[in-house]
Amino acid sequence: MATDTLITDPTQRKLRIFALDPSLAAQFGMESIAELTIRVPWEPDLKAGPVGEYIEVVDVDPASSAFYKPVDLNDPRVLAQDGLAPSETNPQFHQQMAYAVAMSSIVHFEQALGRRALWAAHRESNPDGSFKSERFVRRLRIYPHALRDQNAYYSPQKKALLFGYFPTGVTDENNTKDTLVFTTLSHDIIAHETTHALLDGVHPRFNLPFNRDVLAFHEAFADIVALFQRFSYPGVLRHQIAKTRGNLAEENLMGQLAQQFGQASGRRGALRDFLGSKSKAGKWEPKAPNVREISTLKEPHARGAVLVAAIFGAFLKVYRSRTADLFRIATEGTGVLRAGDIHPDLSNRLADEASKTAQYVLQMCIRALDYCPPVGITFGDYLRAIVTADYDFNPDDVYGYRLAIVESFRQWGINPEGMRSMSVEALLWPNGYSAMEEVGVHMGQQDMDSLFNEAQQGDYRLFKPTREGQRELKLKPWNLEGDRAKIWRDADDNAAAMWGWLTKQGKGLDLLPAFGIDYTHDAPRTVYRSESDNLPSIEVHSVRWSTRRGVRGGTATDLVVEIMQRRRGYFDKAVQEKIDASPAVNMPKEDFKYRAGCTLLIDPQKMEIRRVIKTSGTISDNDQLERVRSFLVEGESDPENAFWSGRHGMSAEEPFAFLHKHG
Repeated sequence: MATDTLITDPTQRKLRIFALDPSLAAQFGMESIAELTIRVPWEPDLKAGPVGEYIEVVDVDPASSAFYKPVDLNDPRVLAQDGLAPSETNPQFHQQMAYAVAMSSIVHFEQALGRRALWAAHRESNPDGSFKSERFVRRLRIYPHALRDQNAYYSPQKKALLFGYFPTGVTDENNTKDTLVFTTLSHDIIAHETTHALLDGVHPRFNLPFNRDVLAFHEAFADIVALFQRFSYPGVLRHQIAKTRGNLAEENLMGQLAQQFGQASGRRGALRDFLGSKSKAGKWEPKAPNVREISTLKEPHARGAVLVAAIFGAFLKVYRSRTADLFRIATEGTGVLRAGDIHPDLSNRLADEASKTAQYVLQMCIRALDYCPPVGITFGDYLRAIVTADYDFNPDDVYGYRLAIVESFRQWGINPEGMRSMSVEALLWPNGYSAMEEVGVHMGQQDMDSLFNEAQQGDYRLFKPTREGQRELKLKPWNLEGDRAKIWRDADDNAAAMWGWLTKQGKGLDLLPAFGIDYTHDAPRTVYRSESDNLPSIEVHSVRWSTRRGVRGGTATDLVVEIMQRRRGYFDKAVQEKIDASPAVNMPKEDFKYRAGCTLLIDPQKMEIRRVIKTSGTISDNDQLERVRSFLVEGESDPENAFWSGRHGMSAEEPFAFLHKHG
């Protein structure tokens, strides 16, 4: 028997990283958790760089006119040592760390969403700015030494992460002036920027200016992933559990982000601390929920911090609940621990509960992305998305995660618009039948079934329109091993097929009002229209699979469909009203585009519309159009509004570069 038949490829690759930012890792007493070894998916064809299926590390340093030799993680000497040893001065280790942490973030997304991660497509425009084409982006590029600057950001234009390095500007107990700080050695910064790219791949229109929450959500969500990803590292977690005697609401590293960056920038502590802050006297003080704070905040990082605090607060509530019995046992019912270090066995059990809780909360937050409206997201929308996605995934909710989320959001003043109740039941997005009843569309199951010309392919029924030449939906489920380029092409073909079904099938048109889509000649004149029939145009931007295993062991599969419409918007309200009121008025080029639409979750086995997630207003909603106009006009003069950063010497197409400048 050939010996090679007994050897199988490994499933994971072990790589060493800095567990903490280098300045913390170098402190006495932190050496036991200074570095750790993490596992990332094994890529047999991984090339020097590293260059794999998802990521291409390109180590060009323009400021030094240097091109650093790429690390070869398949070198036997590197493999034997679980990667290169952590080093502040070795560029090859910088490449290794960026790759390892970014791949860890990708794994979390794929596990939660049940499909392979795709980066946002590269879009090309015509000279007049109209859409020309788009192409598949296989790899996200990572530049570990792209900038000699106090910055790191995701570039939607380049489809790349650009990390900077800079000299410290202070000398204190943690810093020596003029020593270099490399952002690519911060786990938190790498995970944060990778999450921006992953979120852009799922929702590329979450960068469009609609309200205060849009970019704040991007920042908050990236922080959420970076924070909770750290809880998957048992060594650091056990260390902090022991230090705080199990009370993670006290000052600790688990609630902080980018410690070295913050300290080297002259701050008193980490770049962001979601548990508290230090006073002018240097004393750390816990941060209590403030129901009114969010109404005063405009800057994306500050506003996003409220969303992160709400999520982290919910995590702490569940953690306390899950560990209450351990504290009762350890204290003989008093709930008060004796002075001194807690027992290692208790520390391990508390860390285990904290890790499980954090992992579940992280999966809740990522899974909710498929339950968000396609554009103009608000924090209230995201609350409903988290609650609904978790309800569909885990109806029982034994540990009360959903109640903790709702209570924490309420304590921080985050409420969905127009809701009369903040109960879990009231927050659930409606199903197809509820959405139809809301607009007076009446259909039974038989009527719904007649909308679909059923055909069989494996265990899945298809939308198969009878119109000659019309494309079919490709409903063979995608798995986590499928070819990503084919998955992207299938999603594009599915979008075209769904568009055809919605606009060409007679009964399919009856559903459009339930989806918040205006497909009538009465729509305002500024709504974009089809040249063939002068009806409002409909864009189907995505039809993707979501397959995941529920807590009861069953497999849940959905088609996630995003539908959108566009309307020309003008800063001058009088101009808008004049054009909409008279067909004879010439239509000048718009000042902005107003978008509205919905996300549908469809069960492909039952052919059931499980959820309808509509934007705050329809394309014909003048009140919602006015809200967007007011935000843009008011934000235009705000130097912290990154959407208009082109007025401040930077490209408006690179909002994250402006947002992340100096943290």
